[in-house]
Amino acid sequence: MDLAPLNNANWIIQIHTYTAILAFILGIYQFFASKGGLVHRRIGYLWVGLMIIVALSSFGIFQLRIIGPFSPIHLISIYVCIVTPLAVLAARRHQIPIHRANMIGLFVGGLVVAGGFTFIPGRIMHAVFLGG
Repeated sequence: MDLAPLNNANWIIQIHTYTAILAFILGIYQFFASKGGLVHRRIGYLWVGLMIIVALSSFGIFQLRIIGPFSPIHLISIYVCIVTPLAVLAARRHQIPIHRANMIGLFVGGLVVAGGFTFIPGRIMHAVFLGG
């Protein structure tokens, strides 16, 4: 593993990547921790904030251009910006099945699927984990 490609990248890519990694770690924790308590809510709000930062920062990254300066991955960012507040609202309304489904969708789509695309050859995370 070589962090040099990431540390030499544009600041927006660094913010995007490090917040995504932290959101991924906290998301894994949330899956296995007890639900509904103060710790779950506080970590959940932190996770929501991180996800919004990840989504918004993606709009400053244009390495994979397919539709003008954007790529289909940016559609996931739009999804995150729409579904994240809906998931929080569902939890506040005690609509737990909706909250759970939205949060799992955000984790899988926003972090696992979108994150998987960062390992395509030529992308920074490919260079970090698999070499130049």
